[in-house]
Amino acid sequence: MYPYTSADAARLHDEAPKGSEFDHSRPDDRGAFSRDRARVLHSAALRRLADKTQVVGPRDGDTPRTRLTHSLEVAQISRSIGTGLGLDPDLSELAGLTHDIGHPPYGHNGERALDEVAADCGGFEGNAQTLRILTRLEPKIIGEGDRSFGLNLTRAALDAACKYPRTRTNADGSVNHKYGAYDADAHLLEWIRRGHDDAAPAMEAQTMDWSDDIAYSVHDVEDGIVSGRVTLDVLWDLVELAALAEKGARAFGGTPEELIDAAAGLRQLEVVSQAADFDASLRGYAALKRMTSELVGRYVGVTVDATVGAAESAGTPLGRANGRLVVPAQAQAEVKLLKTIAVLYVMDDPGHKARQDRQRDRIFRVFEYLTAGAPGTLDPVFRQWWHEAEDDAARQRVVVDQIASMTESRLERLAKRSADIAAFMG
Repeated sequence: MYPYTSADAARLHDEAPKGSEFDHSRPDDRGAFSRDRARVLHSAALRRLADKTQVVGPRDGDTPRTRLTHSLEVAQISRSIGTGLGLDPDLSELAGLTHDIGHPPYGHNGERALDEVAADCGGFEGNAQTLRILTRLEPKIIGEGDRSFGLNLTRAALDAACKYPRTRTNADGSVNHKYGAYDADAHLLEWIRRGHDDAAPAMEAQTMDWSDDIAYSVHDVEDGIVSGRVTLDVLWDLVELAALAEKGARAFGGTPEELIDAAAGLRQLEVVSQAADFDASLRGYAALKRMTSELVGRYVGVTVDATVGAAESAGTPLGRANGRLVVPAQAQAEVKLLKTIAVLYVMDDPGHKARQDRQRDRIFRVFEYLTAGAPGTLDPVFRQWWHEAEDDAARQRVVVDQIASMTESRLERLAKRSADIAAFMG
């Protein structure tokens, strides 16, 4: 077992023991990582993911997968893999719970829009926003001078939540497309990464990243089949499959040939053949659920076996600063193909681009509205940070933080209000 240490359990701010227990009650003997998991699970930031887009919007259909339900599924898969690898199960689950907590309204489309409006304050990236939420924006522990330490999670928990352990700007001035910390938060990342001797993500973060891919591919294909937007018949249509493999290789990496070979592997699975005949009957739904369950188990099992085998050969225990997740090539290719089916059929929908344009317009409009009326247009907690900001860039970051924290319903109400005000004034 990996020896998690007192340094792994360190927090940015020392906390006093709880003082509200009943006399003679049992002491709270949970470990530090179990407390961390509970803090994330009870956070407002996690709850807000219920009204944030996964692939389709949270109000599309009777049983949509939102960022919240997706995060719960990722957390469960991550805990399963982590348990199989001998990682701390609470850290593994926490990583899954937090992996999308920094996503703004409208998912990656909203992320790109906020990156545009945040150009003068260091850009916007959902993973870097996750770190800001966990260490500042979700107020639980407040220190001297009203400094917020956010949820004040342990070093190992913050490390587990960091998929890309690097800042936006490298030492040579080049800029990373994906990163886990804004340049202004580099000091936090430096504290979190103590104990590492390379640039690899923590083992728990590697587990979370692959669990995200599994959940995204398998569960979103299930949703697409139920809604009628996706069919697995493409696996048997070699002409359409070739075109899809080209798109998937461009979107997710690898080669078209790898994805075509992956299709051959999936065609051999009875559960996939049965799900391809989905007809919305009782048996059809049961077959679809069986496919989802078996595919998740297929990718979890092969990953655990390969990773444990590699670790045993190296003679090192798996945990935070040790080890690499090993995902066999066939499993990687199958997941890429399923992601391609889930995402590109939605992206190719004629109304999708128009819907995305409306979403971006709302974000731009709300940014202009909040900026023009700040600090009065900001929520009280963000208003305080706006007053404390030292320059225009820092004030702009406060506005971006508030928009990123909004649910889609609230953003749309605010966009409508700003449009109504503009119409009245004009």
